[in-house]
Amino acid sequence: MLADYHVHSGYSDDSDYPMEQVVRDAIRLNLDELCFTEHVDYGVKPDWDKPATARFENGHPVTNCPYPAYFAELERMREAYGSQIRIARGLEFGVQHHTMGAFNRVYEAYADRLDFILLSIHQVGDKEFWTGDFQRGHTQREFTLAYYEELLRVARDFDHWSVIAHLDLIRRYDPTPTGPVPFGDVRDITAEILKVAISRGRGIEVNTSGWRYGLGGPQPTEDVLRLYRDLGGTVVTIGSDSHKPSHLGSYLRVAKDLLRSVGFERFCTYELMEPRFHEL
Repeated sequence: MLADYHVHSGYSDDSDYPMEQVVRDAIRLNLDELCFTEHVDYGVKPDWDKPATARFENGHPVTNCPYPAYFAELERMREAYGSQIRIARGLEFGVQHHTMGAFNRVYEAYADRLDFILLSIHQVGDKEFWTGDFQRGHTQREFTLAYYEELLRVARDFDHWSVIAHLDLIRRYDPTPTGPVPFGDVRDITAEILKVAISRGRGIEVNTSGWRYGLGGPQPTEDVLRLYRDLGGTVVTIGSDSHKPSHLGSYLRVAKDLLRSVGFERFCTYELMEPRFHEL
């Protein structure tokens, strides 16, 4: 059983991978399930129908997923290819505490068409990690703890999510020459985040892009996965964070091996926001 539950297509601002080509490639790779999780990041991106307020990159406005077109093509793909692969309907919510209202409205509008929602923190105070704006002017400890504190607040106070994506994402964007802060320094707050997920029946993902980005393992690290298991966590999805053909389905088997070695027996896919468990 192979399922890639973190996949972006041309409906995300940072990908030009056509949805139908993603589906065809997934079938060629013998994936059993595929979940599209297009980007939504209120606070730093306007909706697709308000491009005048967007920043431009490579001559194109950077906006959130165009929901009507996205869900319409998803249904066409499910009808055309559903006998060959299960295609789940997801979004990646890049939530900040002050943008939760906007995400509530999106969920309410499309709840009947959503199988899965990744909860991500991509920016804090409308300052993005990938540009370095969030980290600039702060010590490593300050920006690291601020990331985890925002994730904890959002996980507690926001209702509409399935699993936490790349829980230790700030490690990837830590510019410190000596490397990210040791796990021991963030273990307690990580445990609080995991306890919130467990208490709410939610989970975490194993994001395989950490291998791709040279982090030496997935996001989150094995330490986080072991802590989640020790706290009683059982809901785990696996996703490549794919944005182009070379990413799709990458390291899924490696992730399954790692989960087994840590002590997990099952992983999850989703249907209408409910987890479905599969043996590893």
